[in-house]
Amino acid sequence: MAELEYTIKDFKSENEVRWCPGCGDYAIMNAIQRTMAGLGVPKENFAVISGIGCSSRFPYYMNTFGFHTIHGRASAVASGVKMANPSLNVWVVTGDGDALAIGGNHFIHTVRRNMDLNIVLFNNRIYGLTKGQYSPTSERGFISKTSPFGTIEDPFQPGQLVIGSRGTFFARGIDSNVKLGETIFKAAAKHKGTSVIEVFQNCVIYNMGVYSDITDPKFRADRQLILEQGKPMLFGADHEKGIVMENGRLKVATIGENGVAVDDILIHDAFETDPALHLALINMSLPEFPVALGVIRSVSAPVYDEEMEKQITHIQKSRKNTCVDDLLNSGNTWEISGN
Repeated sequence: MAELEYTIKDFKSENEVRWCPGCGDYAIMNAIQRTMAGLGVPKENFAVISGIGCSSRFPYYMNTFGFHTIHGRASAVASGVKMANPSLNVWVVTGDGDALAIGGNHFIHTVRRNMDLNIVLFNNRIYGLTKGQYSPTSERGFISKTSPFGTIEDPFQPGQLVIGSRGTFFARGIDSNVKLGETIFKAAAKHKGTSVIEVFQNCVIYNMGVYSDITDPKFRADRQLILEQGKPMLFGADHEKGIVMENGRLKVATIGENGVAVDDILIHDAFETDPALHLALINMSLPEFPVALGVIRSVSAPVYDEEMEKQITHIQKSRKNTCVDDLLNSGNTWEISGN
C-alpha cells in the first residue's frame, strides 16, 4: 500500500474561520491539522465531534467528517460514532464549560469506560461564546459578568477528574507552543483508549492573558516544566532546576545546591500504572512549582469499543437463539387459550 502523503492544507476546509483575531484556537487547530497530516491515516477515516462553544466550531474548519452536536454531549455522541464504526479516528473538541459543566457526567464516564477517543479540552477558564461568564475552571475570586464580586467556588482541575475517573491518558499543552502540541496530539492519537488533552487557551476578548504568568518570555523557562518520557524533570533557562522527591512530597531543587546532582532529579515515566506521581505533577502550581506540560500519563487498559466487539463476536458464536422466533419462545412462556 502506498504511503499516504498529506499536508496541513489537506485538512483545511473552504469555510471562513470565524474566531476572534489572536484567539488561541487558531494555533491549536494548526497543531491538530499538522498532526493528522503526519499520522498516515486516510483522511476519510477522521471524524471531529464537538459540542457548543467557540472551540466547537472546529468541525466546520476541518476537511474531515464532522458533527457539531449539542451542549455538553460531544463525548456521548463521539462514543456512539466510535462504536458504530470502530475504524474511525475520532477526535472530540470541547471547552471547559462544555465538557465540565453540563457535559461533566458524559466526560467522566467516557474516561471511565476508556473509549478510544481523543478529547481535546480547550481551557480558557471562561465562557467565551456566551460573552464572559465564569466557568468550572475559573479561579476562586475571578470577576466576570456572572461573578461581579468574584467567584466563591473552587475550580475543577481537569487532570484530577481524569485520574479520579481511572483515566489512561492525560496530557497538558498550551496554545502558543504548536511544536509541543503536535508532540502531544501525536502521542494521544497513538494511544489506545481515551486520550484527554487539556490545552491552556487564551481568550483575547473575555480573559486576555489568563496564562501570562507562565507564557511571558521573561519567566517562561522558570514556570514551565516540559515533561519528556524517560528524561529528568528539569526546567529553568539553563536546566539548572529540577523536581525531586523529599519525604514523600515533590520539591523544587537547584542543581549544585545542598548537594543536589542531576542524578537526584526525578525521571518522568508516563507509563507507570500507579497514578500517584502523575497526580502530583498535575497538582503542581505557581508560585511553589512550575506548571507541568506534556504527556503526564499514558498507560494501557482494556478499551471499551474493542471489548464490545469481542463480546458481540463471542455471543454470536455461542448463542442458542439465532432468530427472533427463538428469542420469543425462550425462557418462561405461556400459552393463552381462547376460552
